[in-house]
Parts: sequence; structure tokens; C-alpha cells
Amino acid sequence: MTSKKIDDLDIDLLLALNALLDSQNVTQAARKLGITQPALSARLGRLRALFDDRLFVAGAAGRGVVPTPRALELKPLVADLVERLRALMATAPTFDPAQSKRTFVIAARENPATMMAPALVPLVRSQAPRVRLAFVQPHVDRIFSDLESGKADVFIGATHGTGRDALISRTLFEDDFLTAQRRGHPRGTGPLSLKEFCKLEHLLVAIDGSFSGLVDDALARKGYTRNVVVSVQNYALAPIIVANSDIVCTLPRRLIEPLSNVLHTVPPPIDVQRVELAAYWHERSQLDPGHKWLRDQIFAIARANK
Repeated sequence: MTSKKIDDLDIDLLLALNALLDSQNVTQAARKLGITQPALSARLGRLRALFDDRLFVAGAAGRGVVPTPRALELKPLVADLVERLRALMATAPTFDPAQSKRTFVIAARENPATMMAPALVPLVRSQAPRVRLAFVQPHVDRIFSDLESGKADVFIGATHGTGRDALISRTLFEDDFLTAQRRGHPRGTGPLSLKEFCKLEHLLVAIDGSFSGLVDDALARKGYTRNVVVSVQNYALAPIIVANSDIVCTLPRRLIEPLSNVLHTVPPPIDVQRVELAAYWHERSQLDPGHKWLRDQIFAIARANK
């Protein structure tokens, strides 16, 4: 068969040939396929043209049809192809967390990773001891393409950014801010006034190394500025600096509260835009059972932290 003829051999023709080879009877083959005899005869006509062979001739005294040598030569090949097609269609995607050795890649910056990973890792390990988790730094301009290509399975981050509106998402939780200071700070432990807040020395966590963030935006809207003296890119470094100096920092509640043994916290004297964290994934992964299982674990952690 030429390549053009191969393109003309569709599944219906293959099934018709297989049914005729099995039953060697047009009536029985048509019934098996759920089509009329004229429809089956039309398919047989196409098959004859494709293979340049009659394939079947009428049997003596009307006893069905008799396959030609060419048809008999094709019989085991056709049967194997049909069986493979049936196996293909019968295969349903499955995921057994207890047995899976799959690696899942979660793209998340330090802040959301710190919020989610401590609870997510033991939860995953308890159900899927052979599954591996990789937490990687996301590239803002490549979030969509990394999820589309499978380089990352899930992105966890703020609900704004390049390409995120084209992804499937689910909000995990919102978080407000607390201002943290070392225990024994000379200012005392009372509520912070806006004037006092602005006079204190502040630490800012900024990926780009800047000295202005959400808190500064909120202050600017009211005509105030604060004294940011240290900028770090690492959230883990911030509480260490604050615990060993008179510098204060204002960070999401979920990052600060676990450090209450070394830090004292108070609400900041200004309304700061709440941080909304969401999970994002590509449509290509929506129905994958393993991916759905991973999302369910992430959602379970988010519910527990609300």
C-alpha cells in the first residue's frame, strides 16, 4: 500500500475486514458491527480498492464468503491491530500514590513555599512514600510555558502576573500582615502608632533588592514614609536579623506567627493589602489522576491553614 492508501485505511474499514475474516458471513459481520449489509458491502468495496484484491468471494450454495489468499495473509495482522486498538481504548489513566515513583515539580517563591511545604511534605510522604517533590523558583515570564511544557506541575503564588489569567487556578488562602520586633525591644510591647511606626528602622524582603514594597505603597497613599534600612531577598534571613537587632519587619502572618518564641508581634498601624495565594496549573494536566491527587493534597493543606 502506498502512503496515500494508508491514509485511506480508517478504523471502520479495519473493523469491517476483521469481522468478515472472523465470521466469513456478510450478514453476521454486519450484525456484529451494528451496521446494515449495504453499508458493510460499501466498506468491502473500499477495502478491495485499497488492497487491489477481491478479498472475499461468494461461497458455494450461498454459504457465506470465502477469503482469498491475500485476505488470509492479512488475517493475523488485522486481528493484532484490532486487539491493540481495543487495549488502547480500554486503558484508563490511573494513579496509585502508595506505589507511584512520580516526581512532582512545584514552582513557588520562598514565601508561599515556606507557608505550604512544612505541612505538604509530610502529608505527601504519608500517602506516597516513593513520590518525590521538587520545589523550584518560578520565572515570572515563563510560568505559563513551564506549566504548558510540563517543566512544572503547579505554580503557587500571588493572584496576579504574566500569563496567569490563561491558567486554571484556585485560591488557597488570604493572609494579613503583622509587624515583628525582638523580644525586649526598647520601644516596649504596646500598640504601634503610625508616627512611631514610621520612625522605627525597618527591614524589607524584596526579591529585586529594592527598599519599597506593599507597606510603603500603603503609607504613600496616606502621605507617609518609613525608614527602611535593610533589604534582603531571603525570608528565612529576616527573622534572624530582627531577633538580633532593634530593626522591625512587617510580613505575612503565616510567616511570623511560628516565630512567636523569639519575636513579639503587633498589627501594623496601617491597612496593608492582604496577600492572596493561589495554585495555578495548565489545562493539559486537569484530568491527569496523579496531578489531581497532588492538587487535592495542596487544597487540603490550604483548608487546614484557613
